[in-house]
Amino acid sequence: MSALLPGRVVEKPWGRTQLPPPFAAPEGQRIGEIWFEPPPAFDVLVKYIFTSERLSVQVHPPGAAGKEECWLVLDAEPDARLAIGFREEIGADAMRAAALDGSIVDLLGWHPVAAGDFFYIPAGTVHAIGAGVSLVEVQQNRDVTYRLYDYGRPRELHLDEGVAVASGAPYDPALRRRLPARGLVTLVEGPWFRLDRVDGPPPPDVAAHYPEALQVIPLAGSVAVAGEAVAAGGCAAAAGLAEVAIADDALCLLARGCGKSA
Repeated sequence: MSALLPGRVVEKPWGRTQLPPPFAAPEGQRIGEIWFEPPPAFDVLVKYIFTSERLSVQVHPPGAAGKEECWLVLDAEPDARLAIGFREEIGADAMRAAALDGSIVDLLGWHPVAAGDFFYIPAGTVHAIGAGVSLVEVQQNRDVTYRLYDYGRPRELHLDEGVAVASGAPYDPALRRRLPARGLVTLVEGPWFRLDRVDGPPPPDVAAHYPEALQVIPLAGSVAVAGEAVAAGGCAAAAGLAEVAIADDALCLLARGCGKSA
């Protein structure tokens, strides 16, 4: 069986006809997402997201059945922004009213972004991806999303469920990082998954955190899993790091689920 995970290319009305390298949109298609379906034993889902419009305002519930996620911005237009948390503390009743009349968009904290910006999104954080952003998202492998506002698009909203789990607080700036162009960076250390960006082969202290199954997401350079080349923009599943060969000049994300321990 191939180590490469098949990429499911998803057209979206808010997707893009022009994608940043190494991606390419088929002629006439607006590509919004590329998903990499993991094997059943994997608890991490990897996907790429490309936007030409603002996405819905949403929130995810906490816990083993909920979802935490993180974003690494790969490319961004000059005015691109991500909404994460609120500008000021807001209560549940006010949040619900703002979702109903659309003013919630202006109450969110909109963060200007550029390639190399990294954000961890805890469960309960109200968020929305703005226009002109290309990013890789790593998350718990759950499909639990409550939409609070969707700009009038004809999709179901989940106000009761969303407000019940949403935090009305501003985003913690400690959860945002600006990554250097090169170098080893530990991005997430739990509680639900671990994520490292490695520059070349991982050193022993990082390798020790990947004793079993993991997902490999190349960003640049030569990477192979079980002898099979994995190009930037792809994703592969490995039974362990012994199957993974990362060239000295390669940048690569390593991800694994970790339950509630890092």
